Amino acid sequence: MKDTTLLPPPEDELPHLWQKPTYEVLLARLKKLRVEPPVWNLHVSRTQILKEQAVTAHDRREIVSFLSTIIKSGLPWLDSDDEREMVWEEASKRMSERCGRTAMGEITRRWPFENHGDGDFSLAIREPPLTGDSLGLKTWGSSYALARLLHEFTTGPLAHLFLPGALAAPQEVLELGSGTGLLGLAAACVWKTSVVLTDLPVIVPNLAHNASLNQEVVDGRGGKVEVAALTWGGGKDDIDPMFWELNRYELIIVADPLYDDDHPALLATAIDEQLALNPDARVLVMVPQRDETTKGLLGNLREELARQPSPLLCMNENIVEGQDDWGDEHDDDEMQAVGFWWGVFGRGRSVLN
Repeated sequence: MKDTTLLPPPEDELPHLWQKPTYEVLLARLKKLRVEPPVWNLHVSRTQILKEQAVTAHDRREIVSFLSTIIKSGLPWLDSDDEREMVWEEASKRMSERCGRTAMGEITRRWPFENHGDGDFSLAIREPPLTGDSLGLKTWGSSYALARLLHEFTTGPLAHLFLPGALAAPQEVLELGSGTGLLGLAAACVWKTSVVLTDLPVIVPNLAHNASLNQEVVDGRGGKVEVAALTWGGGKDDIDPMFWELNRYELIIVADPLYDDDHPALLATAIDEQLALNPDARVLVMVPQRDETTKGLLGNLREELARQPSPLLCMNENIVEGQDDWGDEHDDDEMQAVGFWWGVFGRGRSVLN
């Protein structure tokens, strides 16, 4: 009678370590347990995406137990230290993928944009591991939500900036707080214009990497991007010389920019300094309404914009439903829909008179 204890387990079963599975069996099974970072949109709920990505053969508790057992095991039956290190590394990666975005290492997600009469495209965005307060290293749901709506603004609240033969598309669009660059890169593709992506100096290297990573896509769709450091309220060391000449931009875009009580005033000042001083200039802002804190920050931003020397007033606004990923991806509270508020601001009066 054949001894079945050394046979590889069926594909839908996790191997038992007491059976001393081979290096090849362990590595193949660990790779199959990979959980891809979610890419969500306004039409498919994050809950649905996570269900589609879930491993159906075993519940999460069993998988976590399996991974933990591998990490704690000395794996003495494997042939070499290199094999053991590789298995431990893969098991650790699978564990971190199940502990929320903050526990993950570097990831790259590809964000799709559907055909709006000009062909589909997608953008590849690298997100380094999140450390400290470097929240700009994460792609926030609002960036994708607003990016998917950009084509609607060219026939809506921003139509006057895109009229053929009039202003045409703005020669340059400024994005404040670009983070990983998804919104600004999408704007260059959708609006076929030049977009300047900006953020803190510590965020700029990854931002520049993503601009380079997507250069062929942007160029192919008639856009252009450049990356520069711009710290709101910073000194000259924190601001690229290109911003020393003030009030250059007809259009500024910004998504999910408020995380601290100081941010509304800092952002409002940065907008006032960079936005052109004519009544046609516009600012497009998106702020998720996650809780009372973010709602309060939005209210403060509106007040600060209205206090500027040339007041900036909200001319159009709406809320769209969206999804965001933060925290433990298996926490039901994190799967609730988020209302993404957007507003278009303009100068309250002409300063040219």
